[in-house]
Amino acid sequence: MNDAQNMVEFHRAIGKLKKLPRSGWLLKGIEKADCESVADHSFSTAMLAWVLAREYFPELDESKVLKMALIHELGEIEAGDITPYDGVSPQEKHVREKRSVEKALSYLEQKDDLFELWMEFEKCETPEAIFVRRIDKLEMGLQALIYHLEHGMDPSDFLDSARSDDDVLNRILNTANPEA
Repeated sequence: MNDAQNMVEFHRAIGKLKKLPRSGWLLKGIEKADCESVADHSFSTAMLAWVLAREYFPELDESKVLKMALIHELGEIEAGDITPYDGVSPQEKHVREKRSVEKALSYLEQKDDLFELWMEFEKCETPEAIFVRRIDKLEMGLQALIYHLEHGMDPSDFLDSARSDDDVLNRILNTANPEA
């Protein structure tokens, strides 16, 4: 394939995330038509990560945070949005998602660098990976509160999961939650 065709194929691959609903919301009774997609979630996570890193966490590599937030859900392109209720072990989930990321990135010249960035997120050992993981959860908690207001969904499980040991992020979550 030529470079242009590779970009078309990469776009097709990542475009699948636009149509992939977030499974946790469906399990909580949010209708598919009202359910955010994985791409919606990724966009919100990336925006929050970028802005929060810039505003409150200047010690982080802002560029790395943004890139990591954009790439963090690529594993779901082929693996789907696996929830803890799906009966898939964390190890199997990682294997499936790793395969998916490798396939999606196979169209790109910089596939190795991007794969390493995804692996860094998965390992969650660097300050940037820990931060993006927290923002991933924060975004989920904020979305749960939106679904609570719009659809009456109980956000408790999601809010519990979204809480972290970071005061700034917890303050944001608590400010969004009028029942906190």
